[in-house]
Amino acid sequence: MHSFKDLTNHFSERFNTTHFPEFPISLYEPCNYFLTLGGKRIRPVLCLMGNELFDNIHEDAYNAATAIELFHNFSLIHDDIMDAAPLRRGMQTIHTKYNNNTAILSGDVMLIRCYDYINKITPKYLPKVLHLFNKTAREVCEGQQLDMDFENKQNVSLDEYINMISLKTSVLIASSLEIGAVLGGAGEGNCKHIYEFGRNLGIAFQIQDDYLDAFGTAEKFGKDIGGDIKQNKKTFLMLHILANANEKQKEEINYLIQNNPSDKVTRMLDIYKACNVDDWAKELKDKYLQTAYHHLEEIAVLSSRKQALKELAEFLVAREY
Repeated sequence: MHSFKDLTNHFSERFNTTHFPEFPISLYEPCNYFLTLGGKRIRPVLCLMGNELFDNIHEDAYNAATAIELFHNFSLIHDDIMDAAPLRRGMQTIHTKYNNNTAILSGDVMLIRCYDYINKITPKYLPKVLHLFNKTAREVCEGQQLDMDFENKQNVSLDEYINMISLKTSVLIASSLEIGAVLGGAGEGNCKHIYEFGRNLGIAFQIQDDYLDAFGTAEKFGKDIGGDIKQNKKTFLMLHILANANEKQKEEINYLIQNNPSDKVTRMLDIYKACNVDDWAKELKDKYLQTAYHHLEEIAVLSSRKQALKELAEFLVAREY
């Protein structure tokens, strides 16, 4: 069994090549630029780990992993446009460096390129993998739309938010693992458990992401700190203070949301701290992490084969970037 670090190196060696033709350079140069920004390659490596949990890594898993990483980057390009985000991984986003129209087209062509790699998968596995990939792609779009809808919706429940996060973030983590498991020959029961492991891990991952957006540092996080606050996003943290703040704090929150003063982020963080949102977020994150571990334990393979996934889960939800 390989560690996450080893598999990341193996995958990166294969992935760090050009996936696009040279012409027109105005379309493909932004794609190459975005991919050179790096990233942790979590989702494609989870595909490889899902495969190796049940069998030796198959060439199909590398093709599926490449499609998954291209899809993830496509979604980030478009997310950055919709969020008006100036930074991604500490560097300029495509729409900032080039322009919105180029960013839209570069994202589109990156999505199309995914299917060239999916199409390389052995015919025996292709229908199931393609169905799961397409279902996941659709759900990610649904989650992104709900995320935008919530910006203008007055009341969003925690359950509604968790459903949105499951679609926008968790299903890609979950399906990456399941696609790998399918290619490793896993049965239906094991596929369900590894999917639920990934889905719950993804929710815990997003809770940590929401936390870092508010309490992290731009140098480590690679994104503009307080970006969710500036965009009035209904994050785990925001929903908690809306439900638990006192009347004076709620008045302050409404003023900040409606007027967007220059010190909005600082003042909102003061309310977060007063409501002990950091402790609450840690407890909620641990709840989903433990549920993820339960499904990992239920997978019918030797415990020693699961260790790398457990270590990765611990890293993802304890990270500071």
